[in-house]
Amino acid sequence: MQELLTKKRRKELKRYFDIVQTLVAFNLKIRYRGSFLGIYWSLLNPLIMTGVYTAIFGAAFVEHYNNSILLYMLAAFTGLVAIHFYTTSTSQALVSLVTNGSLLNKVKLPLGAFPVGMIAAHMVQFCVGALPLLFLVTLVTSRNPINAVALLCPVVSLAMFCLGIGYIVSALYVFFRDLPYLYEVISFLMWISTPVFYPSEIVPAKVQPILKLNPLSSIIESIRDIVLAGDLPNAFLILQSILAGSIVLMIGWMFFQLLKPHYMDLI
Repeated sequence: MQELLTKKRRKELKRYFDIVQTLVAFNLKIRYRGSFLGIYWSLLNPLIMTGVYTAIFGAAFVEHYNNSILLYMLAAFTGLVAIHFYTTSTSQALVSLVTNGSLLNKVKLPLGAFPVGMIAAHMVQFCVGALPLLFLVTLVTSRNPINAVALLCPVVSLAMFCLGIGYIVSALYVFFRDLPYLYEVISFLMWISTPVFYPSEIVPAKVQPILKLNPLSSIIESIRDIVLAGDLPNAFLILQSILAGSIVLMIGWMFFQLLKPHYMDLI
């Protein structure tokens, strides 16, 4: 009996993985159909914004980066890459259930696969576009392959965090169709409360505890520490980022499962 249950579970997991794989391929194909640069458009936005922020804020913040404009550019780029991944992946995961409502009403598919497929598609383009560049910068600054390997930890944390948020917003959108408008405001607040283009040191001491409540802050700080520090990675920052991503993912999954029985009635 136990063996039959194990085989059934393996079959279900394989089917789930195959569905997610199909959704990832479909999402990428639809998004970049007829595109000249294709998947590399996801890298172009952070690069352009890095140039803009460097031109506007570089001179003001350069003293926090050893008076190196290059270090400021790299710091801004790492922050922009992470926040761009968060905003684009979660905003598209938000509508993933409702936009596939007609399909879900015809074929019985695991509902959780749709936000997972959307986040995974963005992670694929992140790994092809931004991640190799971050790896290269890490190897140049640290000259230590350990740092390059350690970079995967906060990147995985970022994916877990976005998936947790994706679960929550995709579930809420089934019930509240005005959510995309509110989520634009929430995304902006997340962006401005995260040290993306500014150093965290300039934030007033009274505001620092509030800033640390933003899980993205610890993830971005961990990525930035590994890419730019040149020394061995800060284990505390890495653990903090993993913990933040894991907690948000767990909360998001539980929230998604809690509302799951009501989805099909409203989709």
